[in-house]
Formats: sequence, C-alpha cells, structure tokens
Amino acid sequence: MADKENSKEVLKQKEVMFRGMSIDDLKKLDVRESVKFIPSRSRRSVLRKFDVIEKFVKRCEDSISRKKKIRTHLRDIVIVPRLVGMQIGIYNGKTFNDVNIVQEMIGHRLGEFSFTRQRVSHGTAGVGATKGSKALKK
Repeated sequence: MADKENSKEVLKQKEVMFRGMSIDDLKKLDVRESVKFIPSRSRRSVLRKFDVIEKFVKRCEDSISRKKKIRTHLRDIVIVPRLVGMQIGIYNGKTFNDVNIVQEMIGHRLGEFSFTRQRVSHGTAGVGATKGSKALKK
C-alpha cells in the first residue's frame, strides 16, 4: 500500500505546471485562449497577429506529421504552448540553429534563442601587425 502512495507522489512530481495549468491542457487550447497565460507584453503581440502564429503552428504540426525538419526565418513569432516539445531551426542570418522548445520559453520570441552575433575570438597577430613584427620583416 505504501508503494502505491509513493508511485502517486512520483506521478505528481513529474506533472509539469505552467501558471496553474498542466502543459497538456494548455496545448489543447486555441492560440487566443492560451494568451491568458502569457505575460502582458507578449499577449498584446499575440492578439494582434494571432492568425500568423496559428498558421505557423499548423505548418509546424504538418511538418512533424510528415517527419520533416521545421525551419523558419520568422524570429518575431511568440512561443505559445502548442509549440512546446518541437525542435525548430531558427535562421540567424547565416545558418539555421536547431532549438528545442521547452515550457520556460513560453511567452518569449523565437529570435531570442538563435543569436545573430557571435563572440569574437582574435587569432595571433600577423606579420606587420605590430612594430616588432615589422622589424623581423626587414
């Protein structure tokens, strides 16, 4: 009997909640209905272009059903609960960076997870780059 209680506790711990609702329940909601659980700044953006987001989500679901990679240039799309669990290739200006969408990303934009600028790592100075190397050149 103690084993059954422990197994129920484990199941409760594994259930992922987002603002009082489980992710599975949020995935069932329409884009406009799931907006209630998104922060206000993102909510305003989603309500203004919900049709674009719905079209994107539908396209993603179609790609997954055909077992194709999802690739997009749309960096300004707000992440809604129906996108959780998908792997999306987001364009950064040069390549597509694969990003796994998790629940913590809800309300953020796709572009936040595919950086457009890289850290600069300078190599060694070439010949003529410093005064000392010019002396060696002569």
